Amino acid sequence: MRTGRPRSFCTDTALDRAMTVFWRHGYEGASLADLTAAMGINAPSLYAAFGNKEGLFRSVLQRYDDRRKGFMDNVLAAPDAQTVARRFLEGVADFAADTSGLNPPGCLLLQSGLSCADQVIPDELARHRAEKEKALRERFARAKTEGDLPKTADPAALARYLVAMANGISVQATTGASIEELRQIASMALAAWPAAASDVKTKTKDRTKRREKVE
Repeated sequence: MRTGRPRSFCTDTALDRAMTVFWRHGYEGASLADLTAAMGINAPSLYAAFGNKEGLFRSVLQRYDDRRKGFMDNVLAAPDAQTVARRFLEGVADFAADTSGLNPPGCLLLQSGLSCADQVIPDELARHRAEKEKALRERFARAKTEGDLPKTADPAALARYLVAMANGISVQATTGASIEELRQIASMALAAWPAAASDVKTKTKDRTKRREKVE
């Protein structure tokens, strides 16, 4: 059987370049001319490799997730829930501001489809964001089962809280906020984090001892 003509370009490099275009201009603002110019390919090659613009965008989102996988793996591998939260928010702050000139500040999953006539694109972006929230929710559920979080803790609410804070940090980064300013936001957000179950027990015992001494 006759096989198709092999690709004459590096897919990962082409996706990284297309990612920057979508990031800067949004899905609707990124024209095929902009995309093919950045990727160094012609329109027929784009269609042959990705089907259409939407197919390219989906591939870009998968590439984005792949590039961020190491970060999320490190976050979820933290020894306790509070460290999970800290690694997540501080990591988002660092990433959103310090792009090393490769990408615009902020987050692709927010900026590329905030205003889009085709609901398919916002829905796809929401799905990718929801995957990270789900991973955090499951990690916090395990922490609660292990006694690392108090029994009153709501893993789903904690995950939503972190994602909402991360989204806000990313938006602030697009306005020029520095890493130091973004980390300050992260620190304030973490101040509201529920104490570990063991810390609650220790504080309760300390208060009891102090009352006993007074009496």
